Amino acid sequence: MTDAPKPLGLLMHDAARAIRKRFEQRTCDLGLSSAQWRLLAHLSREGRATQARLADLLEIEPISVSRLLDRMEQGGWVRREPDPSDRRVRIIVPTDQTNAVYAKIKATADEVYAEALAGVPAENRKILIDTLCAIVSNLSSDADPAPHCPKAAK
Repeated sequence: MTDAPKPLGLLMHDAARAIRKRFEQRTCDLGLSSAQWRLLAHLSREGRATQARLADLLEIEPISVSRLLDRMEQGGWVRREPDPSDRRVRIIVPTDQTNAVYAKIKATADEVYAEALAGVPAENRKILIDTLCAIVSNLSSDADPAPHCPKAAK
């Protein structure tokens, strides 16, 4: 056994996994898969989006998003509307059901983040968030910006 710190990538992965698992424990009663609640979260923030945009945000193939949207549309979570400027494109729109559930998802996420950061002073929280945003920004292209971070100069 060594006293060396864990590599950064493993530590970030472990932290993200712990947060995700706690979130999933607290939201299992919603009957949504993690892919579905992630899609709903992105869609709620975007307001409406194309299937291609959702595939980019979720980092999955468009065909996978199509299947996911089929199930979600059947469940009443989303509607597909024609794009007025391109007949081939469908705009994905959240339903009232989605908007109501997203409020619970957001509140639960806030609770889990508070639990994860318990005992961490406010100034350290800011440093952590700024550092994570810098990492994402440093490794993202201008075409693939960090959606949750302010635009920062590289």
